[in-house]
Amino acid sequence: MSAVISARKVRIAIWILLAAVVGAGVIWYAQLIANTPAPAAPPASADAQLVREDSHRVTSPAAEKAQLVEFLDFECESCRAAEPLLTELKDEYGDRVTFVHRYYPLPGHRNSGTAALAVEAAAQQGKYEQMAAKLFETQPQWGEKQDSQAPLFRTYAEELALDMDSYDTAVADQATKDRINQDVADGRALGVTGTPTFFLNGKKLTLNTEAQFRQLLDEAAR
Repeated sequence: MSAVISARKVRIAIWILLAAVVGAGVIWYAQLIANTPAPAAPPASADAQLVREDSHRVTSPAAEKAQLVEFLDFECESCRAAEPLLTELKDEYGDRVTFVHRYYPLPGHRNSGTAALAVEAAAQQGKYEQMAAKLFETQPQWGEKQDSQAPLFRTYAEELALDMDSYDTAVADQATKDRINQDVADGRALGVTGTPTFFLNGKKLTLNTEAQFRQLLDEAAR
C-alpha cells in the first residue's frame, strides 16, 4: 500500500511540475500561433461557456452531482502525466461526476493542433476516447517533433478501423478546426493559461496534491 501511495505522490508531483513549465510557455502565444495547423482562435468574448452542448463528456452519471472540466493538450507532457490519476478518478467518481474534456492545443507544441484535429475527426465517428488514449499513450514517440505527425495520426485512425475517407474529410474541414478553436476561445476567456487546467462546478482549481484533488471531488460529489 505504501508503494502505491508513494507512486501516486510522485505522479502528481511530476504533473504539477510539468504544468508549471508548460504554463510558462503560454506567454509565447501571440508569436507562435502561426505554428499550429488550426487557425488562431477568435478573440475572447463575453459569451464564453465552460461547457457547450458538443463538449466531450467522458463520463455520463445517471445522477450528476458535479462537473469536472479539463482543458488539455495532447502534446503536453503534464497532461499525459495526469492521465493515470484521472483514469482512477473517473473510475471512482464517474457515477456522480461528469468529466468533460475540452481542447486547448498550445501553439508552442508543433503538433498539438494536428493532434486535436485527429481526435476530433475520430470523435465524429464515435471514437473520441480511443483516439485520445492512443495519442497520450504514444506521445513520447511524436511529441516535440518539428515535422508534421499527421501521417502517423492517420495510421492510428486506421488502427481504430475508422472510415478513412470520412476521417480525411473531417481533418481538412474548416468546421473541425472551428470546433477546436471554439474550445480555445472559451478557455482563454475563462482564464486558462496552461494545461491541464481544471474547473470543478465552474470554479478554476489550483491543485497542489492528489489528496487535495480527491477531497475537492469528494465534497462536490456528495
